[in-house]
Amino acid sequence: MSLNDPQWGNRGNDGNDDGGGGRRPNQGPPDLDQLWRDLNRRLSGIFDKKRGGGDRGGDGGDRPPVQFSPKFLGGGIGLLLVLVLVVWLASGFYIVDAGQRGLVLQFGRYKESSEPGLRWRLPYPIQSHELVNIAGVRTLEVGYRGTERNKVLKEALMLTDDENIINIQFAVQYILKDPVDYVFANRNPDEAVMQVAETAIRQIVGKNKMDFVLYEGREQVAVTASQLMQEILDRYKTGILISKVTMQNAQPPEQVQAAFDDAVKASQDRARQKNEGQAYANDVIPRARGTASRLFEESEGYKQRVIATAEGDASRFTQIYAEYAKAPEVTRSRMYLDTMQEVYANTSKVLVDSKGQGNLLYLPLDKLIQAAGAVAASPGGAASSPETPAAVARSSPPISNEVPPQMSEGRSRENLRQRDREAR
Repeated sequence: MSLNDPQWGNRGNDGNDDGGGGRRPNQGPPDLDQLWRDLNRRLSGIFDKKRGGGDRGGDGGDRPPVQFSPKFLGGGIGLLLVLVLVVWLASGFYIVDAGQRGLVLQFGRYKESSEPGLRWRLPYPIQSHELVNIAGVRTLEVGYRGTERNKVLKEALMLTDDENIINIQFAVQYILKDPVDYVFANRNPDEAVMQVAETAIRQIVGKNKMDFVLYEGREQVAVTASQLMQEILDRYKTGILISKVTMQNAQPPEQVQAAFDDAVKASQDRARQKNEGQAYANDVIPRARGTASRLFEESEGYKQRVIATAEGDASRFTQIYAEYAKAPEVTRSRMYLDTMQEVYANTSKVLVDSKGQGNLLYLPLDKLIQAAGAVAASPGGAASSPETPAAVARSSPPISNEVPPQMSEGRSRENLRQRDREAR
C-alpha cells in the first residue's frame, strides 16, 4: 500500500466515526493528518486553560482528546524510520573506477584509502569520500596557452647568464604518485606545479649562456629542469611525479630576431671555415709526421748498420790478429787464398800463367754463367735441364782436354813454392 494513498488509514471509517478517533481492528494505521490535527487541538486546549480562556466553541470542542499510545504510533512511524535508516545506510556505498583511488574521511579527517571496486563507508556525516585520478597524465603549459602563437610573455621571457633575453615555451607532463599528499598536504597542488616549473626553468636559464639554451643544450636544459622540479615537489610533499618536460620553442624576442639571425649566420660561417682549416691540418700534419718518422727510422737503421759493420770488422780484425800472432805464415797464406777466391768469384775471366809452356786453356765462364741463369729462370725449370748441356755444347767453342806434357807434378809443386816466396 502506498503512503500517498488518500485513504491510507481511513478505510472503513467514512461516516462511521465513533467520536473517539479510534479505529476498528484490521483497519490499518491511523490517518496522520488527523493525528496532527488532534495534537494541535490538545496543545491549544492546554494553552487556553493556562491563559484562563475556558472552553471555546467550535468544531474542535465536540471531539474528545486523542490518547497517544505505542500501539497507536508504532505502525506508520516505525515503517518510516526503517525506510529512512535503510536509505541512510545505502548512501555509504560508492564505486572506485580503475585508475582511481578513494580517500575516506571520518569527520573531515583522512582515515584510509580504498582500491578500485565497489566500496562502503559509514554514511554522511560520519564519513565521506573523495575520488582521485592517479592514472591520467596531466599537462601544464608554461609560456603559452593552447598554441605557440598564443604567448604569455610574463612566463616566457627569461634572462640568461650573458644578460640576454630569450623567449622559452615548454610543457610539463606529470602524474600522481601519492593521492593523500596531493589532496591534503597542499592547498592547490596544480598551481604549485606551475610555480615550481617556472622557478626551475628560470634558475637553469639564468646559469647558462644564450647560445647554449637555444641550440646546444636544449635537451640538457629540459632534463635538468625535470630533475630540479621533482626535487622541489618532493620537498613540499605534493605527491606529484614529473614524467616529462618538453621544450616547445626557444628563441630571442621578436624585436631583435633579424639581428640575431645575422649573428647566427656569421657564427655558422666561422665554424664552417674553422672546420675546413682543421680538416686540412688533419690531412697535412699526419703525412708530415709519417714522413719524418720514416726518415728517422731509416737514419736509425743506417746508424745501426754502420755501427754493426764497424764492430764486426773490428771483431774480425781482432780475431785474425790473434791467429796471426800464433801462426803468421799460415794466416798470411789463408788470407791470400781467401782474397783471391773472393776476387775470382766476382769475375768472368780466367787468368793462366803465361810463362809456362803448353796449350792455352780457355773456359768461357761468362757464357756458362748466363746459360745457367737462363735455365734457372725458365718456366720448365728442372724439366728442361736435360737439354741444357747439349745446347751449351753447341753454342760454346770446343774445350781442349789435352794436358800440357811439360806440366808435371814436380813442376806444379815448384811453382807453388815460388809463388809463396814472392808473396813473402
